[in-house]
Amino acid sequence: MSKKLGIIGGLGPLATAYFYELICRMTDAGSDQEHIDMVIISKSSIPDRTDFILGKSLDNPLPHLIEAGKSLELMGVDVIAIPCITAHYFYKDLSDAIKVPIIHVIRETVKYLKDRGIKSAGIMATEGTIKSNLFQQELAENDIRPIIPSQTGQDYVSGIIYENVKAGLPVNMEHFVKVKEELKDKGADAIILGCTELSIIKRSENIGPGFIDALEVLAMCSITNCDKKIRKEYWNLITN
Repeated sequence: MSKKLGIIGGLGPLATAYFYELICRMTDAGSDQEHIDMVIISKSSIPDRTDFILGKSLDNPLPHLIEAGKSLELMGVDVIAIPCITAHYFYKDLSDAIKVPIIHVIRETVKYLKDRGIKSAGIMATEGTIKSNLFQQELAENDIRPIIPSQTGQDYVSGIIYENVKAGLPVNMEHFVKVKEELKDKGADAIILGCTELSIIKRSENIGPGFIDALEVLAMCSITNCDKKIRKEYWNLITN
């Protein structure tokens, strides 16, 4: 019997919709019946993760995330994916509260880079993800040098995430390119798109070589954890 994937979504909604699309595109399936059964809880009302982490809000997302996870557990899912990188700040508490295994997208992305000999990685992510060292710690533990943007570069990334993608407005690609060039100038062998809103940019823009999209890694792990195969064109997730 096929395994069922649960998704805690809505963080944000467009990223969740694209995550579903990615899973469908990346699964080596020749018919409807060969795809993964999924249950998606799209709970956009969950408080902003970055605002809570940075102390700008006292509205804790954790109880809402646990509630969504427990609902998926009751619906009989075998594994859970969360297409929001910053939400992995709460990973341990979520895992303690929910019996179903949760894919750790940060750990899996770093493992993917390590397996391919990457020695230094730039990080484009929310300020909450950067300030809580989610990627930096995992990279350092795997002997990969983490590289983060300057404050100006981080402000550009935050603006792209919150003022462009989440707001449904065109992306400031000039700012995106400036951050990319800064990270490469600092010695990044690869650049992690470490926010699912940034994955939307990769979908529609030619961002160039050397990028790894954490949302694609999450989709890959979701497929393999549900005992399905990846289409050949997605065997290499680092852009050429």
